[in-house]
Amino acid sequence: MKKDGVVLIAEHNEEHFDTMKDNLLRAGVRNQILRFSDGRQALDCLFKISAQPASQRASQQYVLFVDVDLPDVGGVEVLEKIKADDRLSKIPVIVLTAVDDPHTIDRCYDLGCSTYIVKPAKKEDFAEIIQNIGSFLSVVETTSIK
Repeated sequence: MKKDGVVLIAEHNEEHFDTMKDNLLRAGVRNQILRFSDGRQALDCLFKISAQPASQRASQQYVLFVDVDLPDVGGVEVLEKIKADDRLSKIPVIVLTAVDDPHTIDRCYDLGCSTYIVKPAKKEDFAEIIQNIGSFLSVVETTSIK
């Protein structure tokens, strides 16, 4: 991910967010990390980005981590609205949640999530997953918003 890329995390659980942020940093991610504690905040930010002039949008890369179980607007609805927007639809969305319902998993993949990861019960396992994702993000280039 480019140095000026932004990692967006829609996660209502502060401890989970802290684990995610700490382990992304451990993995070498040096990008700005923004947290949203509910789905409405995430959508408001993303649609504000979408409304920016094309020249400003094209220089920025984003990746979104989203929990299914968010207050106000749930993660599945966030994913649905992002993927329905022409400008935002290219943002990689990683669903990272405790919800392991097969219907929800299928729905998220049908909507276009990049991957769906069920949070493990052990904090150490969760940290390892985030470090692995962080290692990937530190070497991959994501798509800019056109």
